[in-house]
Amino acid sequence: MSLTVTPLSDALGAEIHGVDPRLPFDADTRSGFLDALHDHIVLVFRGAAMDETQQIAFAAQFGALGERSRPVEMRAEASNFSVSPKVMLVSNIRENGEPIGSLPDGDMMFHHDMLHADIPHKGTLLYALEIPSQGGNTLFASGYAAYDTLPDDVRAPLEGRQAFHHYHYGSTQKGDDRGTPAYSDSVHPVFRTHEDTGKKAVYVNRLMTEGVVDMADAEAGPLLHAVFDHSEKPEFVYEHVWRVGDLILWDNRCSMHGRTDFPDDQRRLMLRTTVKGRVAPT
Repeated sequence: MSLTVTPLSDALGAEIHGVDPRLPFDADTRSGFLDALHDHIVLVFRGAAMDETQQIAFAAQFGALGERSRPVEMRAEASNFSVSPKVMLVSNIRENGEPIGSLPDGDMMFHHDMLHADIPHKGTLLYALEIPSQGGNTLFASGYAAYDTLPDDVRAPLEGRQAFHHYHYGSTQKGDDRGTPAYSDSVHPVFRTHEDTGKKAVYVNRLMTEGVVDMADAEAGPLLHAVFDHSEKPEFVYEHVWRVGDLILWDNRCSMHGRTDFPDDQRRLMLRTTVKGRVAPT
């Protein structure tokens, strides 16, 4: 079978058919897959039915893998999981009252994975093992579409500027640092040029972005919030309703994502893998 691509929304997102993510891609399939990723930003495999080793091998076809960002002393791994340092549990399941993974509960503001690091990760893979009966959906927003339609009076003062970002590990809401004494800071372009497509995308987000370098907060704050509000418009968003066995790969350089709330008495368990990137170009 050959790779086929079915768009999931006007802004971004496509479902992939005709290839098995558990098997290595040949050169033509990998090229076609990367073309689809550049065109659609978020790629979905339904019913992937893969194990941790297969997920790592799939991710490694696209670059060196990142390791879990949470410090060692903050990890609480489940006794019945043998998770590689290349894989992070995203789960609300608790053992002895402590979450077995990261980002356990509730909704999560829009963000770019690892934007708080000096060298952000370019891609993320998320695989669903357990899902609640409702909610816990992932919202993906196109940074390209947001940039291309950003009003000039908002875009122009921020063009060519750098923003600074701060994140407390495990936080899902702005200013929430409960149980997360470790944190990371970074500086990156407000608008990022994608290395492969040459297109510009919004590269700030509501959860992590704190301000603009060499711009007073009184000026930067309203501009950034205008960018956040604009970037999260429904017409730029694809909402993924998870099924067990779904595998999603997305490009962090030109998209951000968030999560909807879900019942706290229902289990949610995902395996997350990231692909390392490089210093963000302007």
